Formats: sequence, C-alpha cells, structure tokens
Amino acid sequence: MAKRVTGPEIEKLIQLLAKVPGLGPRSARRAALHLVKKKDQLLGPLADAMGEAHRKVRICSCCGNIDTVDPCSVCTDVQRDRSVIIVVEDVSDLWALERTGAMNTAYHVLGGVLSPLDGIGPDDLNIASLVDRVAEGAVRELIIAVNATVEGQTTAHYITDRLDGLEVKITRLAHGVPVGGELDYLDEGTLTAALKARTAF
Repeated sequence: MAKRVTGPEIEKLIQLLAKVPGLGPRSARRAALHLVKKKDQLLGPLADAMGEAHRKVRICSCCGNIDTVDPCSVCTDVQRDRSVIIVVEDVSDLWALERTGAMNTAYHVLGGVLSPLDGIGPDDLNIASLVDRVAEGAVRELIIAVNATVEGQTTAHYITDRLDGLEVKITRLAHGVPVGGELDYLDEGTLTAALKARTAF
C-alpha cells in the first residue's frame, strides 16, 4: 500500500483536478504540484476566479449558453442575425463555432444528444424550447451543427421531425466535418468551410 506523502487538502486538490477532462491522475498530480509551488501567483488567483465563477455563472434561459448574465451575451447582442439559429450539442461547440467568426447568428444549445442506451431522451434535452423559438415565426433558417456521430444524427432527425409543418429552412453542416468527429477538436478553417457549405437536411 502506497504511503501518503501529502496532506488531505492537497490530495483533495489532486482528486478534483483528475476529474477535469484531459487530466488523468498523473497530470493532475503535476498540475497540483505546480499550483502549490506557485501558491501566490497561481493558486490564490485561481481559487478566487473559481469562487467568483461559481457564484456568478448562469445558464441562459433562452439558448442554453453559459454566461454570467441571463439572457447571455450572445442572445442580447443586437448585431446578430436572429433569423438564423445554429443548433449545437454543447457549449464547447458554440464556443468552437464562434472562434471561426464565420457567422454572426443566434445559437441553441441542446445539452447533449439522444442516447437511449444512456437513458437520455427528448425530455432530457433542450429541444422543446427550440421548437418554441422556431414556432414564434421569426426564424427563417435552422442550422443543425451536431457532431457527426450516430447519436448526433439521430438527434438531428428527431429535431427535423419535431419541426415538420413549421416554415423554416433546415440545413446541416457539410464538407469538412469527418464522420465520428467532434466540433470542439476541429480547426477554425474546417469549421468555416463546413458552415459555408451547409446543405438541406
């Protein structure tokens, strides 16, 4: 049995860091050691920033984006074309598309994809509010920008079925997005090409 070489506070920090995507136990241990060594320059300011984020972060009641205000900065931006909504699985996808600067539109975050095996159905996603937004009549185009996975495509088809009968053009991302690929890992050039070459669903 390995002996403990740090106090419980540092062990807790390591355990929490290990839960961050991209960090395993070893990486978390290295990150924790670096933070502790730079306590005044990094650990203190990071703790303050995380505490402030914990207090102020909100989920936008309109689109599902994460921000410190509700409605979020995207929804309140008067320069955006609100007649076009890009539908994404997660906030990370919204951020990825925004980095491209290819389109200045509204967004809608689903909060995941349909996955019966994982017990995720339509009621677990932000789909009903999307239908409500389109039903208001101000949206002329819906760009479905979900990941090119089986679950993503199933979700896209479900949304299309739910919007049947409403006067809205439905398109999806085309060239540049590989099957099985995830938007957050694609470069800006690929995402820009995919947005510009979208096709009818």
